[in-house]
Order: sequence, then C-alpha cells, then structure tokens
Amino acid sequence: MGPRAIFRQTSSYAKVDGKKPIGVSDIKTLKRVASAFKPYKAQVILVLFAIIVTTLIGLINPLMIKYVFDDAIGKHNLNLLIFFVSLMFITPIIGGIINVGQSYLNNVIGQHVMRDFRNDLYSHLQMMSLDFFTSTKTGEMQSRLSNDIGGVQGVITDTATTVVSNISTVLSTIIAMLFISPTLTAVSLGLVPVFLWITSKVGHVRRSSNEETQKSLARLTSVMQETLSVSGIMLIKTYGRQEHVSTQFNDESEKLAQLQVRQQMVGRWFFMFIGTFFNIIPAIVYLIAGLEIIHSPLHPSISLGGIVAFTTLQSRLFFPIGQLLNVQVEIQGALALFDRIFEYLDMPIEISEKENPINLTPAEIKGDIVFDHVSFQYKGNHLEEHSRQPFGVEDISFHIKPGQLAALVGPSGSGKTTLTYLLSRLYDVDSGSVLIDGNDIRSLSLSTIEQMIGYVTQESFLFNTTIRENLLFAKPDAKEEEMIAAAKAAAIHDRIASLPEGYDTIVGERGYKLSGGEKQRLAIARVILKNPRVLILDEATSALDTHSERLIQASLEPLMEDRTTLAIAHRLSTILAADVILAVEDGMIVESGTHHELLTKGGLYAKLYNEQFAHMHVQARS
Repeated sequence: MGPRAIFRQTSSYAKVDGKKPIGVSDIKTLKRVASAFKPYKAQVILVLFAIIVTTLIGLINPLMIKYVFDDAIGKHNLNLLIFFVSLMFITPIIGGIINVGQSYLNNVIGQHVMRDFRNDLYSHLQMMSLDFFTSTKTGEMQSRLSNDIGGVQGVITDTATTVVSNISTVLSTIIAMLFISPTLTAVSLGLVPVFLWITSKVGHVRRSSNEETQKSLARLTSVMQETLSVSGIMLIKTYGRQEHVSTQFNDESEKLAQLQVRQQMVGRWFFMFIGTFFNIIPAIVYLIAGLEIIHSPLHPSISLGGIVAFTTLQSRLFFPIGQLLNVQVEIQGALALFDRIFEYLDMPIEISEKENPINLTPAEIKGDIVFDHVSFQYKGNHLEEHSRQPFGVEDISFHIKPGQLAALVGPSGSGKTTLTYLLSRLYDVDSGSVLIDGNDIRSLSLSTIEQMIGYVTQESFLFNTTIRENLLFAKPDAKEEEMIAAAKAAAIHDRIASLPEGYDTIVGERGYKLSGGEKQRLAIARVILKNPRVLILDEATSALDTHSERLIQASLEPLMEDRTTLAIAHRLSTILAADVILAVEDGMIVESGTHHELLTKGGLYAKLYNEQFAHMHVQARS
C-alpha cells in the first residue's frame, strides 16, 4: 500500500452517519449511557443528595441580603446584623466542604464508568473474528479506545451532576425570585424559550462537527501507527519517502486543525449573545424596580433590600441556565462519540461457542483431523477496494490421522493458509464441517481449540517485553525448568544465556533486536512450552541464512514428534517427510498422496516439484 493509500483507506466496519437528527435513537443512546451508572447506584444517590443540599445552602446568602438591608441595617439592629452576617460566613464554608466531597465522589464514579467502557470495548474487540482485524486498521481501533472514549470523559464525569445541580439551582432560585417579585421574575425569564430553541440548532451543528473531527483524528492516529512502526519506518527509509509521507501527514494534520477550530467555534456567537443578555438583564430590573419606587414611594411592591437580593438571585440563576444550554450542545457533540463506541460494541461476535460446548482434557485429545466437504468464501468486506472477487476453498475433504504430518503445497493464493484458519476456527466454514477426534470444532469450547492447536507462522510475532514473558505467554504457570527445556529443544537456550540479561532481555518492538532465525526459534520454543496436540506450521526459512535454517529445521523435528502436524511446505525436507501431501489449487485439493505416488501421477505436484524442488534433491544427493 502506497503512502497516499494510507490516507485514503477507511474501514468498512466504521461508518457513522454524521447527519442524523435527534430522535428515538438518541434517546436510546442516552438511556444506554445512563445504564452504565447502574453499578454505582448508591454513590450516584449520595452525589445527588449532596448536590441538593449545596443548592439549598446556596440560597441562604442571597435571601439573607434582603433581611440585612431591610431588617438589620434599615432598623439599626446590631444584634440582627451580626446574626445574619455570621450566618453568611458559615453557610459558604459548609457548602464548600460538601461540594469538594461531592466533586471527588463524582469523579470517582465517572472514571469508573470510563474504565468500564474501555474494558468492555477492548474485551469485545478480543472476541471479534480474524475477518474484522483484516478489514479494520489498527489505528482506527486505537482511536475508538482512546480518542473516542477520552472525548466523552467530560460528559460522563461532569454532565449528569451539572444537569442535576443546575436544574435544582434554577428551580430553587426561580421560587425564591417569585417570592420577592413575580413581575421581575417574568421579565428575567421571558427569552429563555428562544435560547433553548437556538441551542438545539447549535447542537446539531456541534454533533456533525464532532463526528468529522473524530474521523479525521482516527485517520491521523492510523497513519501514525503505520508510518511510525518499525516495519513502516524501515519501508519509508529504504524507499526514501520521508519527505512525501511527512507532507501527507502535515496535510491531514492541517485538516484536523481546521476541523478542531470549527468544532470549538460552533455556537460561540450564540453564547456570546446569551452572556451579553444575562449581563444586561440586571440593568433592566433596576430600571423597572426603580421606576416603581420613584412613582410609588409610599407603597412600593419591592424594597431596596429586595432589589439587591433579587439581582443577586438573578446572577445566580443565569449562570446555571447558560450551563444547561451549553450542556445540551455538549451532549449533542458527545452523542456522535457514543455512537462510534456503541457501533463497535454492537458488532456481532461471529465466532462464538454453542450452548454447553464440549470441553476436552489434554489426555482426551488425539489429533485426528477430518475436513468433510468444506467450502468457505471470504466476505466482501474482507477485501480491499478494486481487488479481485472473494476467494476461499471449495468442497475440501481429507483425513489426517493422529501423529501424521500432512504437507500443503500449491501456488500462492491457492487456499493453503485458509485451511489452517478453518482448522483453528479463526473463521467458520460456510458448508461442510471440520472435525477433530470426531467432534465438529463448532461444538467444542473455544478454550479446548486454543489449548489443542499450536501455531508457528511465517512471521513470528514477539511482544516488546522480555524473552521470559514472551515464552511464558504460552503457559503463564510454567516452571523455570520447563521454560529452559523448551528453549533447549528449540536450540535457542545457549543464545539466550549468552545475552547480558539472559531471559530478562527486552526483545524490542516486534522482536527487532533479534535476528530472523532467533525470533523463529523463540516462536518454536513458545509452542513447545504450550505443548499442543495439533501443530500448524508455515515454515518461513527460505529468507534465513543456512546456519539459522538448519537450526530451525532441527528444532522442528522434536516439535513435530508425536503430534498431528499440518504444514504449509516451503522446504523439500518437510515434503519428503510428510505422510500425506495435499496439492491445493484454486481453493480445491486436486490430488493427494505420498511424494512418490504424486510424482508418478504427473499432475500439479509433479509440476511444482520439477519447478521448485528437483534441483534441491539433486544437490542433496550430490
């Protein structure tokens, strides 16, 4: 894939409609988010109680202002003044302490909900089929786990409490304002419905903007993951494409920057207007109340203390109203991210266990393998755009007895690797059945299949950790002696022992601190430690030096001993040692038999042998 294609390609699994209006689906999404708080019901109730208490405490001081002016100062009552002022000192302290505790508990709940979303999403991805991972970029998945879930953090940790806190503040403040002056209250709240309508429109735009921004961020994350990996950077450097890739990255980064500016500026003019209006409203109150006092000085409907208390309550009212309007916009933006998260969580798990699956113990597994009229086609979303028609295998039947070595030979793309995927149940057959020891693998538990099959692939993957941890990945409870014995069987122990840190040596990203042969032997040692009954080999020795190749061939011999082995054969030695050779072409087994039988037939195998292996046999004899 060229650098430009890296920026063009999008996953067929990641399609979110950025223009869907608010509706039933949004309500369902919000209910689903709310259900994530159920495990923390007791803590949520405590937080809500603390919010209500702090809201009521917050009303005391504004109301005290009226009595300070009218009853204490107005009537020259020093004792009453001291009492009211003392109360105004104490209540904010109490409210502040409760608010700190509420904020702490609120953040604890929010972070636990975020953790649950991350864990659920990661666990769900672990259960997805291989088809999903071949169709979806790693960076796209990482973006959903980090960027999308991180993007909803503010909504999860703050929004629920913000809504409850502000609603309770607004309602209690309106009641207090009505108590002081119903007329002034009506004037103050007259334009709020208009603001609510405009806010819903701004929310639509914010949601669409958020979706575009997250998609751009996912593309950028995917690019970074691919071009900054060891394999990617080696390809870029060896082809001298650093400047080109940097230019492409800069272009995508510029798009993201523009989208983020747009995202931040959505609704700013609207909220500026709201803020201006809220600042002007007190002046209107002073004008209306002042005119009434001037024209009716003997019987005004509101006192000077009442005016001061009302405007104080008014300032307390407008901030939470503004917060509620902003929360609606933020929720609209967050819905786009929740949609992306739930889109992944709702993907069906294609490879799953049946109810009451069969569990086999290691002693019960013999390794008898039967493919019974198996057909399988890769689905369309498995293929990249403009590629050829879906491929697979058709009407495959063969039998490998326990302990036998079966070699798969055939042209590239003929379906050899697909057969190993079906045996491991990385994919499910479309028709027919794959049986192990007489059991359809779809009736076996996944843990039984994972336990019985070991893989040595063309590209040996190692985690960027110690040699010890890479080996123990196959058997975490293995003893030191078992691990060393496996390494010796794979002819890699002496090399490990020669390293300064031995088994505690860090292997580097994808094991790049080790040679190809060392990585392969470590992979073989890992499978030996697992001790599976069925072995799948995709021998990648042709690119190694002669010494490494001989070491790996020698380490494979004890690995295959007393195990049923299905090998995609690249080496003549494997083919000659095979009990049965299966020649695969265009997704079908066109012939099977031993080396001599197939040479006598003069079919596909004889052709491949003469083209690829005959000169090796001559060299071996000489």
